[in-house]
Amino acid sequence: MSQIVWIARHANRLDFVYPDWFLTAERRYDPPLSDDGMIQAQQLAKRLKGEKIAHIFASPFLRTVQTANAIAEVLDLQIKLEVGLSEWLNPEWMTEEPEKLSTSALVKLFPRIDTSYTSRIAAKYPETHQQVRERSAQTARCLSTEFFPHDILLVAHGASVLGAAMGFVGDIAKSEVKASLCSLVKVVRQDSEWLLALKGDTSHLTKIEELVRFV
Repeated sequence: MSQIVWIARHANRLDFVYPDWFLTAERRYDPPLSDDGMIQAQQLAKRLKGEKIAHIFASPFLRTVQTANAIAEVLDLQIKLEVGLSEWLNPEWMTEEPEKLSTSALVKLFPRIDTSYTSRIAAKYPETHQQVRERSAQTARCLSTEFFPHDILLVAHGASVLGAAMGFVGDIAKSEVKASLCSLVKVVRQDSEWLLALKGDTSHLTKIEELVRFV
């Protein structure tokens, strides 16, 4: 039996374009996509059209939900919010646990969110680099097993994209996966073995991030 797990990083975020946004933001660790990020998300959605993706899972941060929603609109699917795919809750980046929109607020903005889904894996602030990798690896393996043999899409962040890939192919992902903005990783299950088919593809984008930032 075969299965494909697609792993995408969210598109460009507003505070990467306007760093001063952070200074006055209500939820400063939960920026939305930038205008060009919205275009990137639509390009990613176009790339995935025609793939046999049956389920979309997204980190509950606004930028990942926006990216997932662009894809869900094209594929006509729901979005399952999965905390296990969350941003790296790094105390060097975040002085406190990041405040995010509530699920009910997100549902009002994005009606495609599946309110019947319950997140499988927790994420606890603060966490180390090793912990985010283990958490996202566990999440990816859990979802692929539970929803096997369906092809699934995980929409996550730089560190959790890498961790998710490591959950399938181990340390090879550390040296081969480049999780730039709105990039696409593809892992393929053939019986009990996982193969890394795409390592952070950005061929669907007209604007590509030059410096990969794991934030």
